[in-house]
Amino acid sequence: MGGSRALSLSSLCAAAAAATRSPLLSPHHRARHLRPRLAAAMSSSSSPAPAPGSDPAAPAASSASSAIDFLTLCYRLKTTKRAGWVRRGVPGPESVADHMYRMGVMALVAADLPAGVNRDRCVKMAIVHDIAEAIVGDITPADGVPKEEKSRREKEALDHMCALLGGGSRADEIRELWMEYENNATLEAKVVKDFDKVEMILQALEYEKEQGRDLEEFFQSTAGKFQTDVGKAWAAEVASRRK
Repeated sequence: MGGSRALSLSSLCAAAAAATRSPLLSPHHRARHLRPRLAAAMSSSSSPAPAPGSDPAAPAASSASSAIDFLTLCYRLKTTKRAGWVRRGVPGPESVADHMYRMGVMALVAADLPAGVNRDRCVKMAIVHDIAEAIVGDITPADGVPKEEKSRREKEALDHMCALLGGGSRADEIRELWMEYENNATLEAKVVKDFDKVEMILQALEYEKEQGRDLEEFFQSTAGKFQTDVGKAWAAEVASRRK
């Protein structure tokens, strides 16, 4: 990775870290703060076309550089705490990456997926569905951001991340999976949306038991919203363990 490229990505991640940590910045202001920095990083990280007679290993090196740039930005998912737990004052709350990982495991181990569901696609969708939060943070209903505006910000962030990855089939698949989930467009998306809710209430149950808290509002926020039999069955099992 060239010096200027590394510097631009480093600056981007530093800006993301500072914005996410600041209690004074709303998700709206975080997004406004990061957008120009990200655009600058995209510009400086664009690889020039290989010159005739150049090293044949250059495309592979460029691909590796784009992948590491992308993964470095994804590091923010490991350090961005889930906002609902932060707002409730839960100590040491899970990160966005923690949440997505367990959703992926849910899709991997579920023995009762609906007929015809593509398990591998569910696993992939689970680890992609919140990926834009590496830039915009975890925007929750309590932030008062309209659903359409939240989707617009996340779509813009996703486009930047796919550009950082260098485009191509991998970026296209990430975008397609994210849009499928966002639009609740397939049975796979409905399953993964249910796992999103199940993972949240399971985490709420764990915090209740570990910390002696009452997190009833998280259970109430998902009541009646499960779309699949597997989601309903798993949610009922979690609820039964509160008794």
